Amino acid sequence: MADQFAKGEEWEKKAEKKLSGWGLFGSKHEDAADLYDKAANCFKLAKNWDRAGAVYIKLSSCHLKLESKHEAASAYVDAANCYKKTSTQEAISCLNNAEIGELYEQEQNFEQAMIFLERAADLFQSEEVNTSANQCKQKVAQFAAQLEQYPKAVELFEEIARHSMNNNLLKYSVKGILLNAGLCQLCRGDIVAITNALEKYQDLDPTFSGTREYKFLTDLSSAIDEEDVTKFTDAVKEFDSMTRLDAWKTTLLLRAKNTLKAKEDEEDDLT
Repeated sequence: MADQFAKGEEWEKKAEKKLSGWGLFGSKHEDAADLYDKAANCFKLAKNWDRAGAVYIKLSSCHLKLESKHEAASAYVDAANCYKKTSTQEAISCLNNAEIGELYEQEQNFEQAMIFLERAADLFQSEEVNTSANQCKQKVAQFAAQLEQYPKAVELFEEIARHSMNNNLLKYSVKGILLNAGLCQLCRGDIVAITNALEKYQDLDPTFSGTREYKFLTDLSSAIDEEDVTKFTDAVKEFDSMTRLDAWKTTLLLRAKNTLKAKEDEEDDLT
């Protein structure tokens, strides 16, 4: 083990030297990344988890300089996994690095983002850092919806809403979370499921039926039931004029509208 630790230190020194020396920008960071990777593996074999974690963070910086976003995010996850063995706080700090989820998001690599964020949510939950756990789960739900995994998205949004109802600080956010869940239901296009969901959401949050979000979902739901694209568009415009719709909600609404329009066109062809 001492031998592996000494090797790790040697590789790390070589990486530092490579970065401080002269060299072409790209190749310098590539070489250093390779050396940091070797150093981290040696520290892991030596079971010196703190040093391995610290080196993985340095490795992540090299990847960011090379604009290898996926590798940078992976190095942060490796760092968190090392720190988890000695310091939960350090692991949480790594996983809490906003950059990671954003890196995956910029790469449009939603599957990887979901895996990372689910891991982060589990760690936050095990340490009862519930607000961070909910934020991670909310992102997972959004990515799931973007990948058209609507049942998973609905389940997660509903779970977050239930947890938030028991927290006085988070209660105010429930109507927005239920709106997200409802929009995912709309994209599934099952009018019975939408109606049942709206009833369930009223039971979950008795104040929900008096909100603009509830009215919006019921207006959209009746437009889908009546296969009325104009009514659907008017409901979106009305809501958007009061509360600006973000890009994620707009994407889902466009999908629901296009499905509705296709049905309407299909019926026109039959008459």
